[in-house]
Amino acid sequence: MTHSSKRFYLRLFFIFSLCVGVTMCSFLNTKSYAANKQVSETSAEELSTALHFEHVFENVVNQIKPAVVSITSVKTFKHSKQKQRQMPNDRFHSQPRPGPKQEQEDDQFQQFKDFFGDDFYDRFFKPRFPEGDYKIQGLGSGIIIDSEKGYIITNNHVVEDADELKINLGDKREFDGKVVGTDPQTDIAVVKIDGKNLPSAKLGDSDTIRAGQWAIAIGNPFGLSQTVSIGVISATGRANVGVAAYEDMIQTDAAINPGNSGGPLVNIKGEIIGINTAIFTRSGGYQGIGFAIPINMVKIIMKDLVEKGKVTRGWLGVVIQDIDPALAKSFNVTVTEGVLVSDVQDNSPAKEAGFERGDIVVDYDGKSIRDVNHLRNTVAQTEINKKIKVKVLRDGKEKDLTVKIGEQPADLFAAGPGAAPSGKDLGMTVQNLTKELAKSLGIEEESGVIVTEVQPGSPAAMSEIREGDFIKEVNRKKN
Repeated sequence: MTHSSKRFYLRLFFIFSLCVGVTMCSFLNTKSYAANKQVSETSAEELSTALHFEHVFENVVNQIKPAVVSITSVKTFKHSKQKQRQMPNDRFHSQPRPGPKQEQEDDQFQQFKDFFGDDFYDRFFKPRFPEGDYKIQGLGSGIIIDSEKGYIITNNHVVEDADELKINLGDKREFDGKVVGTDPQTDIAVVKIDGKNLPSAKLGDSDTIRAGQWAIAIGNPFGLSQTVSIGVISATGRANVGVAAYEDMIQTDAAINPGNSGGPLVNIKGEIIGINTAIFTRSGGYQGIGFAIPINMVKIIMKDLVEKGKVTRGWLGVVIQDIDPALAKSFNVTVTEGVLVSDVQDNSPAKEAGFERGDIVVDYDGKSIRDVNHLRNTVAQTEINKKIKVKVLRDGKEKDLTVKIGEQPADLFAAGPGAAPSGKDLGMTVQNLTKELAKSLGIEEESGVIVTEVQPGSPAAMSEIREGDFIKEVNRKKN
């Protein structure tokens, strides 16, 4: 091959390589453009979905916020220099003791002195606050649920003992509030305002909520009006929170802080599913655990308060305790849920229906019973005089009973004087059964003790012993 031939083939190879390179670059650029276009289109689709989801929350908030109110409660107390409680040394002179009302007012002011200390009080507080009347303001939230009648749902502890109530709406209108009724046992209160064109919110069904669903809390934490926080339903059916006698709380991680009390907990549909009531905290502020009263319980309480001015509760007339593996084994059953009847009160609906000691309640009105708290709440919310079918296990066999629910006595948990500490090793205080106490509780027993206090974290608390329990036997031995 000549030198000129070699140069020709080299030029031909160079041209071929150049063409292949150009072709590959064009192909890669085309693929890259297509990929970038696909990524761009995917991002736009995702963004559209996110924006739609965001609008859902905006619509819910805009729907509920106008009905959320700020409640300012005003309490008046007196500061009096007449703090002397001891009688003079001269026995020939006497001094009238202050009456109960004066003692209560003085004790309220004394709380401030005890908190700050005598030195701080004498130097700074006392000179600025001479004798006279003083007012303390409290702040909470509420939700209007009836635009025509002006009914507002809130917490009992928001309005309790208030001399004045000021209700502020989101549109800057202010009204004087009137307490229609309160129920300390559930921490629910109904307040009324007189106004026109009032907004209102829709009530949902708290029995349908599940852990993991969205939850929106709206209220006035620390006075910051109509603050919105978003989280999820953390759990349902929480009891022993320490807020009220009847608890079936919704737990949420939506931020709840002081001032949120009485405000609504809302679902993604814009329906109220609970009334925010309490938080679990070691710092005094939000720590991710808040509690709301289920709206279905609130509906029943509100109906009674509006129509009757008081709450009437159903009554079965049994002393009950939770089933645990040890109890199940001793009664030769395998159930893990249910409630053991440890005693039946005479002249009670349960007695007339044929309940017996040792019965295990597993079903009430077609609903499976989980534990003591579940049965207590369910019975309490049952209409008076309604006949209910109850399924129990007796001697390991199922038995159906029909009970006509009575009205819970007003003094059911009345405590008598003379409580004596006992059972300290178990972390509880008990009171010997007296004739007066037995009569108030409807117990016809000559011996036994009533639990008056249970220390948190104690063996008694871990065994789910509660205040008001009647201990008749220990290890099947009478007390």
